[in-house]
Amino acid sequence: MDCASCVQKVEAMVNRLPGTAEVRTSFARQTLKLELDEAQTPRATLEKNLLALGYTPSLQETAQSKAAQPPHEDHSGHDHAAEDHAGHVHEVLPAGTPWYRGKQGKLVIFSGVLLALAWGFGFIEPGLSVYGYVAATVLGVWPLAKQAWASARLGDPFSINMLVSLAAIGAVAIGQAAEGAVVVFFFAIGELLEGVAAGRARAGIQALAALAPKTALLVEGSGTREVPADSLQIGQTVQVRPGGRVPADGTILSGTSNLDDSPVTGESMPVTKTVGDTVFAGSINTDGVLSVTVEKEASDNTIARIIELVEEAEGSKAATARFIDRFSRYYTPGVVLVSALVALVPPLLLGAEWYPWLYKGITLLLIGCPCALVLSVPAAITSGISAGTRRGLLIKGGAALETIGTVKTVAFDKTGTLTAGKPRVTDVIGAGVSEGEVLRLAAAVESGSSHPLAQAITKEAARLNVTAPAAQDAKAIAGKGASASVEGRSLFISSPQHAASTLKLTPDLQGKLTALEEAGKTAVVLHSADAVLGVLAIRDEPREDAKAAIARLKEMGVNAVMLTGDNARTGRAIASGLGLDVQAELLPEDKLRLISELKKNGGVAMVGDGINDAPALAQADVGIAMGGGTDVALETADAALLRERVGDVADLVQLSRDTMTNIKWNIAFALGLKAIFLVTTLLGYTNLWMAILADTGATAIVTANALRLLGWKGGAVRKAPAPSGLPASGGV
Repeated sequence: MDCASCVQKVEAMVNRLPGTAEVRTSFARQTLKLELDEAQTPRATLEKNLLALGYTPSLQETAQSKAAQPPHEDHSGHDHAAEDHAGHVHEVLPAGTPWYRGKQGKLVIFSGVLLALAWGFGFIEPGLSVYGYVAATVLGVWPLAKQAWASARLGDPFSINMLVSLAAIGAVAIGQAAEGAVVVFFFAIGELLEGVAAGRARAGIQALAALAPKTALLVEGSGTREVPADSLQIGQTVQVRPGGRVPADGTILSGTSNLDDSPVTGESMPVTKTVGDTVFAGSINTDGVLSVTVEKEASDNTIARIIELVEEAEGSKAATARFIDRFSRYYTPGVVLVSALVALVPPLLLGAEWYPWLYKGITLLLIGCPCALVLSVPAAITSGISAGTRRGLLIKGGAALETIGTVKTVAFDKTGTLTAGKPRVTDVIGAGVSEGEVLRLAAAVESGSSHPLAQAITKEAARLNVTAPAAQDAKAIAGKGASASVEGRSLFISSPQHAASTLKLTPDLQGKLTALEEAGKTAVVLHSADAVLGVLAIRDEPREDAKAAIARLKEMGVNAVMLTGDNARTGRAIASGLGLDVQAELLPEDKLRLISELKKNGGVAMVGDGINDAPALAQADVGIAMGGGTDVALETADAALLRERVGDVADLVQLSRDTMTNIKWNIAFALGLKAIFLVTTLLGYTNLWMAILADTGATAIVTANALRLLGWKGGAVRKAPAPSGLPASGGV
């Protein structure tokens, strides 16, 4: 199932069956997922219908399917390579298999040989050449006719296979066997090219699935033992030797090394990582020996999540793709009707000769084949998503990819998004207690939090060997701070604004807070229910590429604004250095309100990484999560940036625009060629083989144009070269 027509055909058939729900197909993994009420439609009926369409089903067992499957049934023994594909022309070949070894490749070669022999006999014995052309036509049209009949029987009478079958059979019937043979030969070549192109687009995801090593060195006692990587459990420790791949997502316990993350994140240069840093399954350890604590099982590691996101992306169609789908439902029957009218009306009503008008009607059937049109959008979307994935830009669907390029405003969270998310404590001020006591109590309150500011406080305590006491009833107060019970009393770490609303701050303390904030530092107040105990100042530096990325967005006509819960002075200090607007002191609900207001001026993308950002990510037209963010942010967002670069936001916008430009050219190719050949056919200049060559040519051009996106580089605002023979346009 490796083309838009395949996916549409399967989904349409399955959706028509009673008792089916949640139908999802995956181009990348060649899978169909659905909920099936077998009381209404037995599984055997579903499998029989799939076989009739030319697809051999093989059950992928999951915990649910094993529980639901009767003990005596065994559906797992199907062999894709061994079973008959009922003439399915988009064959899925194992990676690295030459095209000529596949069933479709052999069909093209055999048909071509028959055509050549028939053409040769035309010089020796013209009467015999007709039989060669008829044989070549029958050979090529038989699998198409079988699928056309199956599709008609299952509710889709106006399929592409039906159009080609009618045209080829009609050509033989009116004595044009040679042209009928050429028709099915060119169509077979087009299908072969489409399958090869689909394989290229799919190869990136398949290669990604193969990145994670099959085995791991599990640390046990003083030694190691080799175990299957998919058997690793959270909390276990593995050893990664130089030259080896990291077997699981985790955190470095000991060792320092340079890791090549390019297979996963697209980061071109090795990154030095040491104790406490996160590593990804599939990354290559270039030099030192590392001990890594496993934090995610194989089914939930970064690679598995990327593949899952790409699969989800296929199910989310762009608005343009949905329009083309709706259009093709009426377009193909319309083509059949127009062809019938052209073939029948002049001879029946105007007394014209039958042969010329039957010939024109058959030619119109071929010209009207919507292959290139149907392929124009999904081929570009799939290539765009694949290109982005290889560069650490995960996009969850065609709808998101299309929308990203249209946004007028990008709203950024500050901490962990525009800044590196690695703040450090710069100042500790006591108010009635020592600085060490302030740090000790603050570390206790924040000990269970994963917020970057909380981690800065606990890391500073660890650096100075300050031991924090145990805390109970710790909880976060969204947009305000945190609280916990420490040594029998309730303590709070609050923003200055929240602290001022709870306690009376002295003018001296207010002055110190103002000075810290004007220096671009985030100040927090440690206090009990009735007294201030101290102040901590934390500084989080902007990411190195943030300023250039904001400037690049502005060059692209996209406004940038920072939305932060931090105080206004700190927000202004960071924003002024980056060259963007700022809205500060925001609670999560304030971000929602501001995004709604920004939407009045056009599409809005929100970029964030924390739990507090999840509602805003969902509220925006497009939510973009930084890859180092929380699972909540990643699940809520429409796209994710694995490399954690602000510049990747601009790359997302550029990729979207380039993809949509590619789609527009594809649609122009597909419809433009059809319009030209429609006119030339009615004027009598186009014959059958020219018509199918035009359709196959349009399919090849559209496919090749879409595949150009696989070489997309990003990184700069630029004018990309237009396809050969076309004027220049913005984007690929």
